[in-house]
Amino acid sequence: MTLTLAEIEYCTILRTEVGSRLHGLHLDSTDDHDEMGICVEPWEYVIGLKRQLSANGVLRNFEQIVSRTQPEGVRSGPGDLDLVIYSLRKWMRLALGGNPTVLMPLFAPEAQVRRVGEPGLRLQANAWRFATRKAGESFLGYMINQRAQLTGERPRKHTNRPELIAKYGFDTKFAYHAVRIGLQGREFLINRTITLPMIDDYRSRLYNVRAGFVSLAEVLQWMTEVEIDLRQAIDLVEDVEPPYDWADQFLGTTYQDQWAKRSG
Repeated sequence: MTLTLAEIEYCTILRTEVGSRLHGLHLDSTDDHDEMGICVEPWEYVIGLKRQLSANGVLRNFEQIVSRTQPEGVRSGPGDLDLVIYSLRKWMRLALGGNPTVLMPLFAPEAQVRRVGEPGLRLQANAWRFATRKAGESFLGYMINQRAQLTGERPRKHTNRPELIAKYGFDTKFAYHAVRIGLQGREFLINRTITLPMIDDYRSRLYNVRAGFVSLAEVLQWMTEVEIDLRQAIDLVEDVEPPYDWADQFLGTTYQDQWAKRSG
C-alpha cells in the first residue's frame, strides 16, 4: 500500500541539490545536504484506488516522500541528507503559488542536478512561465514573514539554531535566508530566471550576514531596501495569474507519457 523510496526514485523526473549549497552559501563544516525531487507517481495512486500512508497514519493520494539521515525530530548535522520528493501534481500546485523553495530545482546548475529526465528538462525550459505577479507576492510574503519572526513581531514556534542566537544575538542563517528570498524574487520577476549559485556581490554580503559580521540593525535595513526593490518589480509584472492552462496541459501530457512508457 505504501510506495517505497526506491519506487519513487525510479519515477523521479528531476532531483537537485537545494538549500545553502545550491545558493553558494554553505559552510562545509556545519551544513547538511538538502535535495529535492519531482516524480510522476504510478497511475494507481492518481486515478486508481491505491493510497499512500501519510506520516500521521492517514491514507491519501500520494503527494510526497521524505528521507532523512537523522530520525524525524532530530536536527541534521554535517553531511546528513534531507531529501523530499514531491509528486509532480503537488509540486506544480506549490510552484504555481510561487513557493520560493520548490522553484529552485528549475535553476540548478548541471553540477548540482542528481537526476533528470526529459520531463524534468521541459520543466526547467519553462521556468520563465512561473514568473508572475502572484509569485512575486509569494516571495515578498515569505521575506516579510521571516523578518517579523526575526524581530519578534511574530513568534517563532521553535529555532533549530540556538547557538547562533547565543553568539550573535539573532539567528544569522535565518536572517540571510530572508534577504536571499527577496533578492531572488526580484531577479526572477525582472529576468525570469534565478542565478545559482548567487552572483558574487550578493553572495559575499549574504555570507557576511550568515557569519555574524553584520549587525541585526544593518540586516533589517538591507531587508527594507530589498523589499522596496521587490515591490517595484512586482508592480511591473504583466502576468498577474499563474499559467494554469499550460500547467494542466503539462500535467496531462507528462503523466500519460510516463505511464505509457512504464507499461510498454
